[in-house]
Amino acid sequence: QEKSSRLSAALFGEDCEISRDQLYELLKYAALGKCHNATQPSWCHIYHQSHLAGVVVIVLHEVSQLHFYKFYLQFKHLRKVFRHRFTLTPSANFLASLCGEGANLKPQTTAQGLTSTGSECVPKSSGLQCDPIILKYGEKKQGLTSYILTSEEQKKNDYPMKGSPGCQGYVHTECDQQRTDSSPLFGLDCEMCLTAKGNEVTRVSLVDAQGQCLLNELVKPESTVVNYRTRFSGITKKMLLPVKTRLPDIQTRLKKMLPPDAVLVGHSLNADLQALEMIHPSVIDTSLLFARNEGRRFKLKFLARAVLGKEIQCEEKLGHDPAEDARAALELAQFFIEQGPAKVAELNLEMLLTTEKLAEVSQNKAAALQPQGCRVQKQLSELPHLSKPCFLECLQVTGQKPLLLGRQELDSSGLCQSNLSTSNKQILQRALEDVPLSTFSIIQFSLGPEYITSHLLAGLCEKVRSKLTDMLTIYAGPFEESFCLKSVKKEFGRCGPIRSLTVITETYQPYVCIQYEVLEAAQLAVESLDGAEVAGSCIKVQRPVTAAVLDCDVLIKELELDVENEGVIYVAGLKKSVTEMDLQEEFSQLKDLETLFLPKDLQSGKHRNCCFLKFQKSESALAALEVINGWTVKGSKLRSRNALASGHLWRWIWQMNHSNGKQGGNISHEKMEQLSDTEQDLRKEMKKLDQHIKKLYRSLQNNTLCVVLFPGMNSTHGSQSGLGLMGIKDDGGRSAC
Repeated sequence: QEKSSRLSAALFGEDCEISRDQLYELLKYAALGKCHNATQPSWCHIYHQSHLAGVVVIVLHEVSQLHFYKFYLQFKHLRKVFRHRFTLTPSANFLASLCGEGANLKPQTTAQGLTSTGSECVPKSSGLQCDPIILKYGEKKQGLTSYILTSEEQKKNDYPMKGSPGCQGYVHTECDQQRTDSSPLFGLDCEMCLTAKGNEVTRVSLVDAQGQCLLNELVKPESTVVNYRTRFSGITKKMLLPVKTRLPDIQTRLKKMLPPDAVLVGHSLNADLQALEMIHPSVIDTSLLFARNEGRRFKLKFLARAVLGKEIQCEEKLGHDPAEDARAALELAQFFIEQGPAKVAELNLEMLLTTEKLAEVSQNKAAALQPQGCRVQKQLSELPHLSKPCFLECLQVTGQKPLLLGRQELDSSGLCQSNLSTSNKQILQRALEDVPLSTFSIIQFSLGPEYITSHLLAGLCEKVRSKLTDMLTIYAGPFEESFCLKSVKKEFGRCGPIRSLTVITETYQPYVCIQYEVLEAAQLAVESLDGAEVAGSCIKVQRPVTAAVLDCDVLIKELELDVENEGVIYVAGLKKSVTEMDLQEEFSQLKDLETLFLPKDLQSGKHRNCCFLKFQKSESALAALEVINGWTVKGSKLRSRNALASGHLWRWIWQMNHSNGKQGGNISHEKMEQLSDTEQDLRKEMKKLDQHIKKLYRSLQNNTLCVVLFPGMNSTHGSQSGLGLMGIKDDGGRSAC
């Protein structure tokens, strides 16, 4: 049975703000796997990446986190499908930052005005047919014997051979047994010094197939040393003074150590064998294995970094380490044999090398522009910003044409250009046709200019803040004239952290107005204390009656059903002296408990008197609710309910609640009335976008990673955080975790 890809992410509680670099990291790994130096993202994990059917990124331009929660009820599909959500830092040029700063996509403009980087189905290997590695070895995996140099190749590349001119007196290893694909590999490397005779061996290293060093010996040359070449060889006069080992001793030891079917591996191994004055019939030369055009060769240092992710021959070291070089060459050969030519060709080493050289040139130019006295400081503390290679170009090179659909496209400079004549409906129709033919797609939907004015943004911000305030606020009473305020505060504090408490005296009998920090606390107070006896009075607990909270019950219900809150419960009534370790110990007996999140005040850093518990199964969360209600932890009685804002919403509410109207500004009542019609139209647009994404999502193959991005806004119209939702589609149509 084919494995399904899964996605896990530590996006619970406060760990939910993701930078553009981290997002790029995810998309690069999802698209390329371990090729092109792509690595697992640091903030989430993709299981079985190689089984992904594709990657689809849906970008909703000019839309932010503010829009998602203002029109939360309109986004029926998004909030029920995508479990993983995160906050995004807004960017003025989001598309360029998403693709990589080095992006140079060349879209084609269709008759409908849609931009596309390629919608035809191209065989995955078609872009590799001209790669020198594929031309030399084909695409299929082969055994190691296929990569052993032939006699012709050895002769052409100046390998010492029996009967060759200048090889008289050379020692034969006598490893003449026929080679098979199971023959043992040995890495060999030598360091040489220049003597009166020419290049002579001064150090020899041999490693086995497991990378174990079998030989690492200094050798005294026969002739007088003219140049120790210490910078490269690492050899000094002092090192060779006590050495008594001579070349014949090394030749004898190598003959004894190598089995009769040994295959030697090295980088430009001909030079090492010439210096050793030895002949060996079976060699794999990594400088020739990783083939290039026109007889050029990659350096070992570059191959180790690009293919193995290892740094060798570091400048801070004195000279090369032959054991390190021998091991690197051996591992390169093993990688080539195990992965096969096609996988190696997909690394696109030529492009990586070009990128490195361009970065080096840029760095050198930047350093050259500095005054002489400033250059050293510049190099140490503030290296110039270098463009990031675009992974979409890597896909294009391997024949996997990425698809870019929408009003925006990238020009050659990486700047965005817009085509406003294209409708979201046209983009959807084209996406439904072309996305199944592409392994990586970016589909962009946009709002019209009338929906991104500074007045509308400020109005939305003001309305959301006002609604949140009303939902976080409860009124309780009536109380007796001489009621104990401390008792009231203690009782309502058991529901969660209180931001403010005010006594209302304008009424016949006193009431209290309490504003909470979290939605769950206000809801818990309404559910558990309405009709209860508090401070000697039977009281009523309710939210303020305003137009903004008329749909509060519907919103609370939908938040409970939100897939992000599935299996999560809210627990209140904790004493401030209780530590996270105390809670871990207290709740350890709860079945299937996965994570505990103890919220902190984002200004003081002190934890609040509540926490969230996330369970692996929803049934376990429901069972825990029954157990926890009434529990006592260190003398404090607990209350609990289903979570409403356990993920990044908790942080966003806190920020909105403490922004003091700075983002929205003061909007006059008259202006708010004028914006009402536009807001109604915007509500319809949001509903349409949700429907577009639903249709597109349903058309995707199972095992497709889908990422929906609200880029946020960072412009003259104001700044609003973005939002990301992601998941891998499974058989049920929902995103797999």
